[in-house]
Parts: sequence; C-alpha cells; structure tokens
Amino acid sequence: MRSKGRKESLSDSRDLDGSYDQLTDSVEDEFELSTVCHRPEGLEQLQEQTKFTRKELQVLYRGFKNECPSGIVNEENFKQIYSQFFPQGGECPSLSPCPWVPLCEAGSGEGGTPSHCCFPPDSSTYATFLFNAFDTDHDGSVSFEDFVSGLSIILRGTIDDRLNWAFNLYDLNKDGCITKEEMLDIMKSIYDMMGKYTYPAMREEAPREHVENFFQKMDRNKDGVVTIEEFLESCQKDENIMRSMQLFDNVI
Repeated sequence: MRSKGRKESLSDSRDLDGSYDQLTDSVEDEFELSTVCHRPEGLEQLQEQTKFTRKELQVLYRGFKNECPSGIVNEENFKQIYSQFFPQGGECPSLSPCPWVPLCEAGSGEGGTPSHCCFPPDSSTYATFLFNAFDTDHDGSVSFEDFVSGLSIILRGTIDDRLNWAFNLYDLNKDGCITKEEMLDIMKSIYDMMGKYTYPAMREEAPREHVENFFQKMDRNKDGVVTIEEFLESCQKDENIMRSMQLFDNVI
C-alpha cells in the first residue's frame, strides 16, 4: 500500500510539470524517489485551492522545481533565491523591492524610498519576513503548496485578501497587531534591500519617520498598535494603497 501511495504522489508531480513520459517511467521513478523530499498535491486540488489555471500551475511548478529540486525550500535557500531579484538594489527595474511600499509609506511626505543605489543591497532580512509569511504552518520550510497559496492571494486575491496578507507580513510575531518596533524592522529591511547608500542620500531618521507617519494614519485609537480592523479601514480609504494592491494583477 505504501508503494502505491508513493507512485500516485509521483504521478501528481508529473501532472504538474507536464513531463510524464511512459517510456522512461522506471528510470524517472528511481531518480525522483531518491531526490525528492516532498511532492505537491494533485493538480486538480491545487486548482481548487488557488486561483491559478492548470497551465499556470504547471509553469510555476517547473520554476519551483528548478530552484528547489527537493520540493521544499528552507529560509536560507529562500534568501539566496530572493536576493537574485535585487542585484542592483534600488536600480532594479523589473520588480518593486516591496509590493507593499505604499503601505509602508502611508501618510509620508518627504524622504521617500531612495531612487538610486550605489552600494550592494542586503535583502536577507526582508526575505526572512517574506519567508515567514509564506510559511503559514511555521515548520521552517515552504512547499510548493505554501508558495502558490501565498502567490495566489498576492496576484489573484481580492483587495481584502491582499490586505490581510500584507498585515500578516508586517505582524512579525503573529499576535494580531502591528507595533512600531515591528514596522521599524520592516522599514529598515526595505532600505537595506534598496542599498545602504543611495542618491539622493537617505537621511538616517527616514525609516523611523515612515513608521511615525504610518501610525499617525493607521492607529485610529492611538493605543500604540495597529489592529487588522484599523489597518483595513485605513488602507481602503487611501487611493495610493488601493492602486498598489492592483500592481500585480497581470503578472502571470
């Protein structure tokens, strides 16, 4: 019975990457069973759990499997993969370093995100926060299911879905509220990711000022923390934040 279960799981994996070849069945079985630590759920089940099509899931799985042949990624691997997206810090033209930057800067005036990096960036801290947001069961690893579930919310979720995901990202200790210390850690990680030295020069107090602006806008009852209710209400009334929630609508 155990052998049959592994065989069925392997078939599900082939269904995802679309590479099943009956002629090489036995060879692939031996190789995959010796290298793969985790196999994703079946394609149909992942379609039901996410908002991706069959083809999109296959494309995503090929990329995930290429980067993570074992089927899971730990925090260190995640940091290495994520750092590849920001080799030039603030000059990276293809991706915003943080899809929620307008939320981090809510209510800010001067001293926005630096526009040009002249020192190698460090994305490791922000990558850790992002990893913890994807690792929903807190087992120290991100599987393909974890990855596509989070990605489905970011790319295809409703506005409320995306805002809830962003709140969870900022709520570092997952206690249901965002403190100034947590928000400051997030802001510092974003500036580190953009590069430590920038042009125009970033003022040292800029991250803390962003945090104060964030809380001035979000902390409605002035108790020093931002709850999910305050967060949702404030974000939904901010046009810039609402626009930012639509940035990735057509990414894939």
